[in-house]
Amino acid sequence: MIDVILAIIAASAQPGADNGVPATAAVSAPAPARTALAAEPQEATGRFTTATEVKPILSATRANWIHVREFNGQDLLYVTHLWSWRCGLAQVRLGVNGVAPEIWPLPECHLDEGFPNMIKEEDGMPYRSYPLGSIQQIAVEVTFDDLTVESLAFGRDGQPLPQD
Repeated sequence: MIDVILAIIAASAQPGADNGVPATAAVSAPAPARTALAAEPQEATGRFTTATEVKPILSATRANWIHVREFNGQDLLYVTHLWSWRCGLAQVRLGVNGVAPEIWPLPECHLDEGFPNMIKEEDGMPYRSYPLGSIQQIAVEVTFDDLTVESLAFGRDGQPLPQD
């Protein structure tokens, strides 16, 4: 439901409008140098295509980043929420059950359309399947397009685990 509400807000935002969004809002640590990512300009457009615009949303909705669903004899690990705000992201990495996080490819943004973050059929499915009951813990590392990083661990129930 929160995705629907945020989509309505995004649709009503006018490109170039101030909307009270600060020009910069970086609070996370810089990304490790292990990847060849480059920071993107952080001009707020009201289209939710920069870290400046999507970071507050993803920070407020951390409990929605992933979801584990049992279906058809499998565990399905969904990243739909992260895909929905991918235009402000440079990279998403996930690790299941203590395995080192690996890059999960993000579909391209649809910048030529009214809703650049929309998920289209040709983008693929925002989940992976695992053996039934096998997912116990998920480590998520989100690198925003300003190269700040937020990391979180989730339990099977999709709720963030306490950080040490």
